[in-house]
Amino acid sequence: MQIATWNVNSIRTRITHVVDWLRDNPVDVLCLQETKVIDNDFPREPFQELGYVAAVHGQKSYNGVALLSRDPLESVSCGFAAVLGKDAVGDLDDQKRVITGCLENVRIVNLYVPNGSAIGSEKYAYKLRWLSTLKHYLEVLLAENPALLVCGDFNIALDDRDIYNPDGKDTHIMASPEERAALRDVLALGLKDAFRKFTDEGGHFSWWDYRAASFRRNLGWRIDHHYLSPVLYDRAQRCTIDTTPRQREKPSDHTPVIVEL
Repeated sequence: MQIATWNVNSIRTRITHVVDWLRDNPVDVLCLQETKVIDNDFPREPFQELGYVAAVHGQKSYNGVALLSRDPLESVSCGFAAVLGKDAVGDLDDQKRVITGCLENVRIVNLYVPNGSAIGSEKYAYKLRWLSTLKHYLEVLLAENPALLVCGDFNIALDDRDIYNPDGKDTHIMASPEERAALRDVLALGLKDAFRKFTDEGGHFSWWDYRAASFRRNLGWRIDHHYLSPVLYDRAQRCTIDTTPRQREKPSDHTPVIVEL
């Protein structure tokens, strides 16, 4: 089973890129983030022609997540509240950032973690609260099914190997101690980084700023991850980053990350 994650930074803008990539890389499930489109306007037809079914959870112009699968997913749900209840979630589901479904008894969770904007800002506090709620959400899902894969754009580089230049990271959004600690608290549920099972060194990234020729100079961050529960971590065969789509004209600033079980 192959599962990929990709922040496409607008599915309608990047539709040709995604269709072409799927044609060349027919993964079983493609998890998309930042689709930036309401559900009724999601471009399903090009994917149907490739044999994919779309489960979507989006909003206009911002955020949005989707699951494209060769076989229909079971037990699909959107948002934290579907699992935790509205009272426990508050306003966190106003932004469309969470979708999940099952394939062959593997529970796949696709996330678009908030960026946080700047350390100390309201958006930063929102991010930390969101990650705390994520832990409770995943805890419930793990109790129901030990075969859990959590992937997406985490907007966090977990350690210094994941940043081209970690100098000043303690005051940089996506690498501050509080963000890293919040993500490690989530991972303490028993989740492990699939990419690090196979690749120990730094210099491998999944996101590059559009400015300063960052991609050409490989000035990137690894912020797109697959985290696996123990039963799936043992089954993982490889995890790779495909930089090919980032080389195209007007690409997403992210590129796909693929795990094979």
